[in-house]
Amino acid sequence: MQESGENYLETILILKNRNGEVRSIDIARELSVSKPSVSRAVGILKDNGYITMEPNGELNLTESGHARADAIYERHRFITKFLAEIVGVSPATAESDACRIEHIISEETFDKIKEYLSRCR
Repeated sequence: MQESGENYLETILILKNRNGEVRSIDIARELSVSKPSVSRAVGILKDNGYITMEPNGELNLTESGHARADAIYERHRFITKFLAEIVGVSPATAESDACRIEHIISEETFDKIKEYLSRCR
């Protein structure tokens, strides 16, 4: 899956947790993208079995979509924490950099970051 698809899944998860429901317009606002861009992404995510859409337009993560979104969001949280608390970059920079790093970091490196943070607690 491409980075943009992962961003959409992560955003759906975050919005669902925050608001209880998610529609395409919510994603467009959250990501500051056009409605047609969201429509295209939603179609791809549906075709790949990551989300479903209710007749009222509400989007839901499937089991595999939820698993993928959880994994991405976990990476985001841990990398943000590592960059801000251990490396010492500003929270805004940590958040921004984590958004990019979470998509390319190896499983081995991510596991080591998680392991390191758990030892620091």
